[in-house]
Amino acid sequence: MSTLTELTRESRMGAVGTLTSDREIRRISLAGFEARREEITAELWQAATDIGFFQVVDHGIAPAEVDAAFAASQAFFALPAEVKARFPLKKGLNAGYEFKSQVRPSVGTADQKESWQLTRPHMAGLWPTDDEVAGFRDTLLAFEARCWSVAMQVLSCFADRLGLPRDFFATVHDPASAQYQSCLRLIHYMAFPEDLLDTPGTWRAGAHTDFDCLTLLFQREGQGGLQVLPGAEAARPSDDGYAWTPVPATDEAITCNVGDMLMRWSDDRLPSNFHRVAAPSRGESTAPRYSMAFFAQADKDAVIESPAGLHEPMTAGDFLLQRIQANFRA
Repeated sequence: MSTLTELTRESRMGAVGTLTSDREIRRISLAGFEARREEITAELWQAATDIGFFQVVDHGIAPAEVDAAFAASQAFFALPAEVKARFPLKKGLNAGYEFKSQVRPSVGTADQKESWQLTRPHMAGLWPTDDEVAGFRDTLLAFEARCWSVAMQVLSCFADRLGLPRDFFATVHDPASAQYQSCLRLIHYMAFPEDLLDTPGTWRAGAHTDFDCLTLLFQREGQGGLQVLPGAEAARPSDDGYAWTPVPATDEAITCNVGDMLMRWSDDRLPSNFHRVAAPSRGESTAPRYSMAFFAQADKDAVIESPAGLHEPMTAGDFLLQRIQANFRA
């Protein structure tokens, strides 16, 4: 199995660098989607090819649905450690619970977080009971389905621009298939320990690109820390290293970014850019941070083919497995 170029890129991204607010993380309204499809597609394409990150609003997921999913997440992570340990991460399948087990190739240290992952075909034995977290399963399955719909809407716009059938990405992200790999991840960055403040190489999440086609990230107002590095800067760092841009954390916007699978499918026209979650600096809030990410990962048997031959063909299953193996100790 060949070495992925994505892993080589990631291994070089551990430096602290600098911060800049000069770049705009664009906000794009999806209101009146069908009537405004051409306009929305142009805005999405411009934002995706420029910075690779953008935020969508008027996306159709009600605030109450987002709040309910966050409430379920916080209730789960508040469970005793021995209860959460009964739902362990299934090796190579992005399903189940993990605690500080994700080690990014960029930094070689564990992310300061715990997470629980929902990948529909692999959830046997991984659901807490209603006595442990009331309504957990129903709430999160419904929320995952809402995320899938928004992701496919955005990906249909990219399909139009890439000359693919409009429903191309929906056909290779099939929730009814046993090959389905898309994943909803609940993330809890614990209150940051005093003894780790100012410790070099410590991150809430080290620099990385996402493995998928498209990521939808839900954040809470005031719980910042996400930073992005556009591809142009990654190619030519300054004397001070790379210049990272903070991404605003708001309740109403979904932060979206292109992942490695889509970059391959687009012959690199759509860049999968590095991002990270910074640890708080001394004097900043060390309170817990919660987020939820939906990763639209193509089905295992889908073949990711680079039309111009920039990347060798590979099934999405093989691609994802290599990325997981490089990111988790287990």
